[in-house]
Amino acid sequence: MTAPATGPAFAGGPVSTAPVDPEPFLLRIEAAEPGTGLDRWIHANRDRLTEQLDRHGALLFRGFAVDGPESFGAAARAFAPELLDYMERAAPRTEVADKVFTSTELSEDQWIPFHHEMSYAHNWPSRLYFYCDIPAPVGGATPLASERTVYPRIPAALRERFQRHGVSYVRNYSPGLDIPWQEVFQTTDRAEVEAYCRASRTEFAWTGDDGLRTRTVRQAVARHPRTGETVWFNHAHLFHISGLPAEAAAYLLDEYGPEGVPRNAFYGDGTPIDDEDVELIRTLYREASVSVPWQHGDVLVVDNFLATHAREPFRGDRRILVAMSGLHVNHGLPAAGTSAA
Repeated sequence: MTAPATGPAFAGGPVSTAPVDPEPFLLRIEAAEPGTGLDRWIHANRDRLTEQLDRHGALLFRGFAVDGPESFGAAARAFAPELLDYMERAAPRTEVADKVFTSTELSEDQWIPFHHEMSYAHNWPSRLYFYCDIPAPVGGATPLASERTVYPRIPAALRERFQRHGVSYVRNYSPGLDIPWQEVFQTTDRAEVEAYCRASRTEFAWTGDDGLRTRTVRQAVARHPRTGETVWFNHAHLFHISGLPAEAAAYLLDEYGPEGVPRNAFYGDGTPIDDEDVELIRTLYREASVSVPWQHGDVLVVDNFLATHAREPFRGDRRILVAMSGLHVNHGLPAAGTSAA
């Protein structure tokens, strides 16, 4: 645990700091003086905070004055002036302020598994920002898992096979099966969707009355743009049909086949991924989980390469807002690099 950081370590007001996990992972930074504006404090310490984010993978700001979506957006922009839109969506969200969205609007009784944001896409945000507007009275935390813990535990043979082939994602968008393509691509113009797919190296086919099927091959690992570490970076365990309850998966496979279900993942050469392999990845993330209950006004900054995030089930009202920055463009399957060990 680090000593309280005051004086010259940070400017703009005294804080205390301590990693939540001894890796060290997830640095908690707590304001010592009530009313300290988070956006101004981040502006005064941005370079130092970037160093701490590289070291700890995530930063939890607590006790600062953040009083709503606009204030949260200002804090995120203190890190990165240009926030990102949310394209190629995998879940419904609502924009509540400029480039500030609700977190995934999934039934409160369900877990959202660990994942890197948009690791199924041809580009993705490098950094995520979460804001607790309303903490759930029961549950509802946003657990994190460090790739520096998880990546070395994945068997070498499995890592090598994924790296060699990449991951193929097949998605079927339709109001009856999954979120419609109009929501995913934020347009009602088929020509715009086709142009986006071509630009992102995505195969597409229009199906039925108003359906769309896409097929892409993406990376299995990614290299951190600053630290050079290689991390596990894909949605295979999340999109794989085995992630659904057994009865639901069996029904969908029987009705639509492996490539007709809402989402599924294969190796990049089209070979099926064994259920036990993706279940191993899910287990490793759960075992590495680090969780801090939300408090109103908390802001969590996550390096989208170094950490995965999830959502616990909850009861009662809960509102967590999200922003993203630092668009990272994937130019192809990465070569093996220095592991995040």
